[in-house]
Amino acid sequence: MVDFVLNAEEARVLGVLLEKSMATPEYYPLTRNSLTIACNQKSNRNPVVAYDETTVADAVATLLDKQLVVRSATGRVTKYAECFVGNAKLLNREAALLCLLLLRGPQTAGELRSRSERLHAFSDLAGVNETLDDLVEMGFVVKLPRQPGRKEPRFAHLLGGEVKEDAALPAPAEARPGGDTAERQAGGRLEELAEEVASLRTALEDLRRQFLDFRNQFE
Repeated sequence: MVDFVLNAEEARVLGVLLEKSMATPEYYPLTRNSLTIACNQKSNRNPVVAYDETTVADAVATLLDKQLVVRSATGRVTKYAECFVGNAKLLNREAALLCLLLLRGPQTAGELRSRSERLHAFSDLAGVNETLDDLVEMGFVVKLPRQPGRKEPRFAHLLGGEVKEDAALPAPAEARPGGDTAERQAGGRLEELAEEVASLRTALEDLRRQFLDFRNQFE
């Protein structure tokens, strides 16, 4: 069961830390600057936001108080890592779906499977549904009422408290049919490339900041 409530900024920061720990572990943990860049990504985010570092710092501070995030002791620059998965004893497949719900809002099982490849590769849709059932039983996820005109129900996380009806509505861009298989595959590949570019930008910003800190020692 969830014994805390996250606001939108905290949910985005926690989701980002979950995502980067699984998708790009070589660039993890993250500095505050890297966190800010990752929160503001235009790919794999719904909604797209424009947080400044102060907003991210405030979210990190409250996540530290809630014991969902820890500071990393490695390196000269302070970095942050999530500890929620370990504390909640989540499996990788469970963490992957919860991460997607934190970053992209309510989604169907089919959408979650197509977007989870870089976090956890589900062999079939049954595996996604089984994992969602486990998360529902644990009190981390809720199955939403089916929306008019949609064949599949959506799922939402409960880390931010009870899901409001308007928050459960699908985004306009995702309400339309997905098109043919080739088009969906191309769209998925573009999302992956955008994520890789964003991760490289995050790593570059980290290196730049570390270089400036090193140079400042000799000035």
